[in-house]
Amino acid sequence: MSKVVYKLVPQNLWQEAEKTGIFSGSPIDLEDGFMHFSTSAQVRETAEKYFTGHTTLLLVEVSMSILAEHWKWDASRGGDLFPHLYVDLPLNKINWVKLLSFDDGVHQFPEMDIQTKIA
Repeated sequence: MSKVVYKLVPQNLWQEAEKTGIFSGSPIDLEDGFMHFSTSAQVRETAEKYFTGHTTLLLVEVSMSILAEHWKWDASRGGDLFPHLYVDLPLNKINWVKLLSFDDGVHQFPEMDIQTKIA
């Protein structure tokens, strides 16, 4: 399994979570009953598909070793397997969070370990 995964979060939602120290997810996560994450190989396409035009988008890196029993790989876009977290995410368990720059209509991603969905 991938060792780290990524969550794209609008900055305003993350700022709300910082008040409590717990991120419960975005509206789509709450509706679906789990938090949507992506691998480094998937996250750019996720940003293009769901976050086009968001200029204050955060990239959150999380190790799958935390809350290990609450992760599941589910089929999604084109049958590709995506990591989903089935509990709230304590902010003190993340690796890092970075604001993505938005240049020429495209989110600019930092260096990430390139991983496939399942290694």
